[in-house]
Amino acid sequence: MIKSISSPVNPLIKQIVLLGEKTKVRKESGTFIVEGKREILLAIKSGLKVLTVLFNPSIITYNKLHDWFGNILFEVEMIEVTNQVYHKIAYREGTEGVIAIFQSRHYVLSELKFEKKNPLILVAEATEKPGNIGALMRTSDAAGIDAFIISNPNTDIYNPNIIRASVGCVFTNRIVSGTTTEIITFLKSEHIKIFCATLTDGATSLYDHNFTGPTAIVVGTESTGVSQEWIEAADYNIIIPMKGLTDSLNVSVSAAILIYEAVRQRDLIPKSDV
Repeated sequence: MIKSISSPVNPLIKQIVLLGEKTKVRKESGTFIVEGKREILLAIKSGLKVLTVLFNPSIITYNKLHDWFGNILFEVEMIEVTNQVYHKIAYREGTEGVIAIFQSRHYVLSELKFEKKNPLILVAEATEKPGNIGALMRTSDAAGIDAFIISNPNTDIYNPNIIRASVGCVFTNRIVSGTTTEIITFLKSEHIKIFCATLTDGATSLYDHNFTGPTAIVVGTESTGVSQEWIEAADYNIIIPMKGLTDSLNVSVSAAILIYEAVRQRDLIPKSDV
């Protein structure tokens, strides 16, 4: 049975607006919103539970939704909304007419286990911009890393802007968060080498290092870099050689260079040795 909502002041519509705007509301309710076909499909594929699907019939028909999402629509609350209501809750300029409410899921750092003997991990410390976080998630997915860890997070991963910037890769990665101290303790307990990207004196070129063993690559903010705690805890402090006048790159670009150097080295290892 499909319900209808035509009023932008409906309590559910007000709640959805808050889910899009407030980290506190997302955390307290244990829910978040996802807009668009690709992102919703990736969230469902990752095993996240969809609770409600809202759609604008002037943009997308129910039959088309069924073509996209299948019989899962029979198991969730379906609500059609008017143009006025949909534009109140949509957060993307180009829209496909569908928004879903999902139940949140959070991985715990202590529960993070690795199937490979040489996991590759990306750690991002205190990254603030949703665009950068989303780009890091896309790189992590593309490179097939084993975990993406956020140190001292400034927002939650279900921020709609992060979901949009990651093009749904927030759902395809194993993502955990914790304090810098907690993460360092975890990595050392798992015997994972820490490679810290930093401009500090004594940092050596990434091309001088071997990333084929258990590896965690750590990047910081563009304004201040990584914290002193990471620099002191690192097994190796590394730098990307610069040929021009600039001394740094965008954090997502830097992470991609570092991760793909590790991937390149690992691709040279005979599969029987991995």
